[in-house]
Amino acid sequence: MNFFKTKLKYLLAISFVALQFFGQAQTSRKIRFPNLPNYLTLVTDLHQHSVFSDGSVWPDIRVEEAIFDGVDVISLTEHLEYQPHQQDIPNKDRNRSYDLAKAYAEGTDLIVIRGAEITRNLPPGHSNALFIQDANKLIKENAIDAFREAKNQGAFIFWNHPNWIGQNRLGISQLSSLHQQLIDEGLLNGIEVTNENTFAEQALEIANQNNLTIMGTSDVHGLIDWLFDIPGGGHRPVTLVFAKERSEDGVKDALFRGRTVVWYQNNLIGQEQYLVPLIQSSLTMDSVYYETYDGQITQVANVRITNSSDATYVLSNESDFSLYTKQHVFTIDPNTTTTLMIKTGAFLDHFDLQFQVLNATFAYRKHPTITIPVILN
Repeated sequence: MNFFKTKLKYLLAISFVALQFFGQAQTSRKIRFPNLPNYLTLVTDLHQHSVFSDGSVWPDIRVEEAIFDGVDVISLTEHLEYQPHQQDIPNKDRNRSYDLAKAYAEGTDLIVIRGAEITRNLPPGHSNALFIQDANKLIKENAIDAFREAKNQGAFIFWNHPNWIGQNRLGISQLSSLHQQLIDEGLLNGIEVTNENTFAEQALEIANQNNLTIMGTSDVHGLIDWLFDIPGGGHRPVTLVFAKERSEDGVKDALFRGRTVVWYQNNLIGQEQYLVPLIQSSLTMDSVYYETYDGQITQVANVRITNSSDATYVLSNESDFSLYTKQHVFTIDPNTTTTLMIKTGAFLDHFDLQFQVLNATFAYRKHPTITIPVILN
């Protein structure tokens, strides 16, 4: 009996430690990025599925996952034409997933947007329509008619996974004449440059050339934790939306105006005009002082930089000064303060640091450069 009591106490202790660790994980996993000078930064995941199309979970799980991850806005974009669970979950009302998620999110800060996935062969392939009024009315025989109905309902429409090898054996995003027609008619407003665990380089070029909003989504069907190994340090892909207000209308305005940056596998992807202020808002100078040795002031300045985002920034030193304790390429960890020792060659009361951000991209293999003004305390 004593053996079993001892074993029970041991198991209870292990369970207590595990619960403590799990509780910490739920807190630290929240995605955080700073606001921009004139905009709120909202974390969004606008392409997800539940059992009401081809997903594996009930809509309440999508709501709970989003709250755990600190996501501000979600949309459950169920396939309109593809309903593999019909035998088990008859789904005559394509709005049902949204209605449930909206109800589950009541009393929380989570914004749930009504959306649907227009599911067709390529071209045009799959596209998400957000901010619609009634998903059922988008079920049309002709694909373009579905897009036109979505537009009539005020939808923001984006092209999903244009590099998906399930439809595109090359895995290379290509703009067809039908896609060009959709763009010309204002029926295509954005494009996914990342989807799940894939990155579409050519989609970024298509976005830049056609003024399409840059999007990145999880497209999750199972569990977020399993797909992106969140317990192991991963994160879901999200679109950071820079909105004037924290509301559905604020998100819609920002998406139509292209104010987005995608965070994917610790990479930031977006237009330079939004990437640079996001990174500069993330990396702020904390204090500056010159190093002393044996009571003498040296010409090596200590610059404390705080990273207030969840991104680990990979920086290449492009300044006129070299670094004392780091090579020219180094990282700044998320939510930490790092001291850079700068060899200024003279005692300066102010100078500029310039860094190319290697894990940020605004065009094919092009990375933004940021400037951090340094003023001696």
